[in-house]
Amino acid sequence: MDHEGMDHTGMSGMHDMGGMDMPEHAMQGALGPYVSAREASGTSWQPDTSTHGGLHAMQGDWMLMAHGVLNAVYDDQSGPRGDSGSFASGRLMGMAQRPLGSGTLQLRAMLSPDPLMGARGYPLLLASGETANGVDRLVDRQHPHDFFMELAASASHDIGERSSVFLYGGLPGEPAFGPPAFMHREAILDSPEAPITHHWLDSTHISMGVLTAGVVVDNAKLEVSRFNAREPDERRWNIETGALDSTAVRASWNPVPTLALQASWGRFKDPEQLEPGVDQDRWSASALYARDVAPGWRLAGTFAWGRKSIKHHGERLDDDAFALEGSVKHNGWTVFARGENTENRELVEADDGHGPAYSVSKMSLGALRDVAISPHLVFGVGGLVSVNFVPEELRDVYGGRHPTAVMGFVRLKLD
Repeated sequence: MDHEGMDHTGMSGMHDMGGMDMPEHAMQGALGPYVSAREASGTSWQPDTSTHGGLHAMQGDWMLMAHGVLNAVYDDQSGPRGDSGSFASGRLMGMAQRPLGSGTLQLRAMLSPDPLMGARGYPLLLASGETANGVDRLVDRQHPHDFFMELAASASHDIGERSSVFLYGGLPGEPAFGPPAFMHREAILDSPEAPITHHWLDSTHISMGVLTAGVVVDNAKLEVSRFNAREPDERRWNIETGALDSTAVRASWNPVPTLALQASWGRFKDPEQLEPGVDQDRWSASALYARDVAPGWRLAGTFAWGRKSIKHHGERLDDDAFALEGSVKHNGWTVFARGENTENRELVEADDGHGPAYSVSKMSLGALRDVAISPHLVFGVGGLVSVNFVPEELRDVYGGRHPTAVMGFVRLKLD
């Protein structure tokens, strides 16, 4: 369902959008008086011109939506640190929304099949973060996400034709930090591969306890979160609890419908299970772009930067990461690409957990062909190839300076 062109004529519970420049009958966002296509994961924003797939129905004043993607992937990562195997990934999302006074009430749930891939996740060169057994780090592998990716509610109250205040809470949920989670960014959401920049940019999309308050004024938003920053443990089927002892602040601005900007900061209390007592400061900035560039042609892009900072033996260690993503769609075909660079201290084991920061990079290019097999179900076949770039110090460890990887996948998408 493309929210830009969706006809909501006759839908009860739709708000008057005042003097805002929006498509006629556009559905109001959950957090304020703007088009709902602006909203992405958690409370993050994307361009107003973004597209959403999914099913919708009205039940009284409730607007119901559902969306789902299931990937079956074969993965082959080369070199002595590589591995091969098959795994399933994806997500099933449900949402219920209705007017609440002059604002909106929204309930959301998102589930993932990732725990079925096993505690060690899937092979992914240069990726690191979290643990499979509570003792050892996952290195050159992507961890599975939890079964419960989001169970959240939000309530907003309009304080003007173009402004609102809102509250969001989730267990789990996503605090006000970073760009939308990678599986929600239009430029790269068709790739089954997690970015190696995940733990710099958006790993907080599954936080076991979040409370966010914010204010929207026209096309700008300022919000602050208190949340539990500890990474989910190796038990992927449960819901954990903990103190909301970390803070994040994010400023977002959509200066034009095709562009979404954000800058954020967070103080993460004790985020790593294997590094108790080590806090982090993180920063992020990003720009997301999406638009139709010609009849039948669509372009989307992301540029994002993140920094992790800790104090280690009295010294401040700052490690940066960058990601550049893009996709082009035309007549059922999608071509997508991503380039990344991280400064990673976890690729080589150190006695105290903090070795040197190795600057490593990765480039991926993929293609996907989608075919509708029913009015609301799409079947896709795709593949991608990746080239990794490691410094000379890691050449022997990875079996060369440019280890490669390939993935082939099929998917079903509820659309």
